Amino acid sequence: MRAFIFPGQGSQAVGMGKALAEASAVAREVFQEVDDALGQSLFKLMCEGPEVDLTLTENAQPAIMANAIATLRVLEKEGGVKLSEKAHFVAGHSLGEYTALCAAGAFDLATTAKLLKLRGQAMQAAVPVGVGAMAALLGADIEKAEALAAAAAQGETCTVANDNDPTQVVISGHKGAIDRAVELVKDHGIKRGILLPVSAPFHCPLMQPAADRMADALGQTTTNAPYVPVFANVLAAPVSEPDEIRKLLVEQVTGRVRWRESAIAMRDAGVTHFYEFGGKVLSPMVKRSAGDEVATTSIISMDDIEAALKEL
Repeated sequence: MRAFIFPGQGSQAVGMGKALAEASAVAREVFQEVDDALGQSLFKLMCEGPEVDLTLTENAQPAIMANAIATLRVLEKEGGVKLSEKAHFVAGHSLGEYTALCAAGAFDLATTAKLLKLRGQAMQAAVPVGVGAMAALLGADIEKAEALAAAAAQGETCTVANDNDPTQVVISGHKGAIDRAVELVKDHGIKRGILLPVSAPFHCPLMQPAADRMADALGQTTTNAPYVPVFANVLAAPVSEPDEIRKLLVEQVTGRVRWRESAIAMRDAGVTHFYEFGGKVLSPMVKRSAGDEVATTSIISMDDIEAALKEL
């Protein structure tokens, strides 16, 4: 069994998608459709930068999605592959869950781009700059990370945002609490705490204003049943029902990304090969979580696509 997976924020880079678009009209069509939906030259920004603008949450989120969907569409249209026939599940990390839903037909491409643009704007606006922060905990399992977050909170918000794999957990909350957590890592048997260069504290209760905005937007969005089940971040379990998909996407704004558990659950459901589209961040996390019995493949370039077609 196979799972198609899609990366989250942090996988953006100036130049992303450029070589693919030069090689494939299918990719160019995807980037043009996203530009048209957003009314901006996002693909130009992806190709040329500046990096500071591409990194803005409201640009990075639709850009990462567009790059991943372009890669998938080239595989499908030029390789004659159908996701519904080759993948048994789809999943994505944070914003990547929207990409997964688009890939599986739950949302069309234009709708996905608009939702992610709004999501980026809403998350940025939810907390004033400087009030929140995030930190990656290296050499931390979930139990150590939860204990550290509880010790550092001291009346402020400090919670696990991303349970990425058995060696990496990300915490999120008020800046003071996150700073305290970084200072306390050694006391909790954690190797290192690194403040992340993000503009807002994602996936924590401080994001509630953004969750409210997404609830309004998703409530007005046509959602189809996906071709294959989608592993939801907040459940680490597969979902297919449109109303539940929308509800869980709202919960995801403030909730934990349970990626480690999702990788293990997909393995336990029978997945033996994970294909990551448009990035190479998730594949190592999957291997560290699900173990050596699963295979992973990152698909970014035309060469990657051609190699994957031989396997699929």
